[in-house]
Amino acid sequence: MVETEKSNLEYEKVLEPIENAPAWHVSNKDAPEHDEDLRLSLLLLSALALGLGIVTGLGAVLFRDLIGLLHNLFFNGTFSIAYDANVFTAPSRWGVFIIGAPVIGGIIVTFLVSNFAPEAKGHGVPEVMNAIYHHEGRIRPIVAVVKSLASAVAIGSGSSVGREGPIIQIGSALGSTLGQIIRMPIGQRIVMVAAGAGAGIAATFNTPIGGVMFAIELMMPEVSVSTFLPVAIATGAATFVGRWFIGQQPAFLVPPLQALTTDASAIVLLLFYTVLGGLTGVAAAAFIHGLHLAEDCFDKIPGRYTRHILGMFLLGLLMYGLFVSCGQYYVDGVGYATIESILVGNTTTLWLLALLFACKLMATSMSLGAGSSGGIFSPSLFMGATLGGCFAALLQALGIPIPISIPAFAMVGMGAMVGGGTGAVMTAITMTFEMTREYDIVMPMILAVATSVGVRRLLSRENIYTLKLVRRGRPIPKALHANMFLVRHAREVMDSDILVSQAEQSFDEFLRQHEGEGRLRHVVVIKGNHVFGVIRINTGLRRGLEDRHTGVNLGDIANRDFTIVGTEMIASEVIQRLWRKNAFMAVVVRGHGVPREADVVGVITREHVANSVADGLKIYPR
Repeated sequence: MVETEKSNLEYEKVLEPIENAPAWHVSNKDAPEHDEDLRLSLLLLSALALGLGIVTGLGAVLFRDLIGLLHNLFFNGTFSIAYDANVFTAPSRWGVFIIGAPVIGGIIVTFLVSNFAPEAKGHGVPEVMNAIYHHEGRIRPIVAVVKSLASAVAIGSGSSVGREGPIIQIGSALGSTLGQIIRMPIGQRIVMVAAGAGAGIAATFNTPIGGVMFAIELMMPEVSVSTFLPVAIATGAATFVGRWFIGQQPAFLVPPLQALTTDASAIVLLLFYTVLGGLTGVAAAAFIHGLHLAEDCFDKIPGRYTRHILGMFLLGLLMYGLFVSCGQYYVDGVGYATIESILVGNTTTLWLLALLFACKLMATSMSLGAGSSGGIFSPSLFMGATLGGCFAALLQALGIPIPISIPAFAMVGMGAMVGGGTGAVMTAITMTFEMTREYDIVMPMILAVATSVGVRRLLSRENIYTLKLVRRGRPIPKALHANMFLVRHAREVMDSDILVSQAEQSFDEFLRQHEGEGRLRHVVVIKGNHVFGVIRINTGLRRGLEDRHTGVNLGDIANRDFTIVGTEMIASEVIQRLWRKNAFMAVVVRGHGVPREADVVGVITREHVANSVADGLKIYPR
């Protein structure tokens, strides 16, 4: 009796225990319901995306009106939604007491965020990315409501943040809520989150192409027809709704300008645009680290209300100081008026542009660091425009003997700053073009944005969105890979060094035959000339088994959780079949019809899949 128990224990060591296999290895009858069972048709998903785009577009319009209402209330004490962010704010009726407007707004924002949705704090996009990559696309519905109110109060009271981050988070929350109300796979829910984000930014800036590119570059883990189409539909619908209520005009009305000359001096201009890209790359890195430095400094101040009041009071002082010394508040709110003024050529003074860049960098870092709610996209446009205009003004001051357009350099600086800070290169290029409708700026923009991103990555590997998540221990992929492994055939992936044995063979005899190999082997068990099961055996753990007797055959211990695949089946189909069947192993056979012993040519396990995926990634730059 003791001898039998000892033999059984030793024999169990030889087999790789099923309970130690990967978590996906469960019996078919106990398998959880697969996402495939919940998958919606592309037509239905697109219809839902259309509805999401319409609702998000309406949300963007209402959000703008709410900002206008609160801005007029905080600055002038009037109850009106009429507000043009592209026009400088008139002097407040409160005089010096306008310093208190951001403070009052900060108290309200802190109350809303602390009591209802902590996720609404900050610029919003990192929270959406975190939901996509680490929370299966789940965002609480309350976030949409709280983010709308908190960000509208923050921007309306003068906080130096943008409105695109909030509407991105609002649209994403709406998409996530829809994806949770209607049962769908995690992947499709994530598509709805990305669709809401793209729709939000497209409706806010009247940039449908930029909205799609934003979703692709920053939100979507995978791009295909089934994921792209809903995003494009939602973005288009939101843009249409936004144009219906707000108008067809671009975000900034820019007179015709000459970005490049038509002679050889164009080469010199392109060189200057490239230098500007390098400068904005440095500025983007400074913004990224400055923002997080401000967050760290304010976090050391005890009390959420105390730190937010302090930050907003400093912002109020800066805002009013600029008004007294320069005639405008400049850094309050989204800052579109300053951008518009630079692009039309009204603000071109070198020292003023340099001062505004530094003040906006400080104001936005203080606002978000203290706990405000708003985006970083508009501040990036502001800083890019002031830096680009400042660089062009410096070239003019140096007497460069070629035409230098301050608005053109400002426009290029806008795209370069956004691209460098966010890492969304194509989004920066397409959105800057769509916001200005100035096509001639595209070629200089490409050079400057590419240079900006390259320089910023040398100084800060993470962008302004991902650094916040990395600091929390939540890494985000930096690239989308088309894994070429997925189109390889099963015969290229399989392990052909296998053993094929009969089910009737004694397990003891099998081990005696292969005792000297001392390694892990995959065994295909045949019964009646057909594949009966599979075994994974370590032939080297059991030495001296010839003196023991387990009393079992290979058929008794064979694992029946396997699937059959052909040699020409591509790897992606093999993976899907392994997953659908909860298979322990795929047996590769040649030919068609009922597989027989002579047809077995190899096996594929999930370890083989993982190794092949890793090999497929080696071709990409790190």
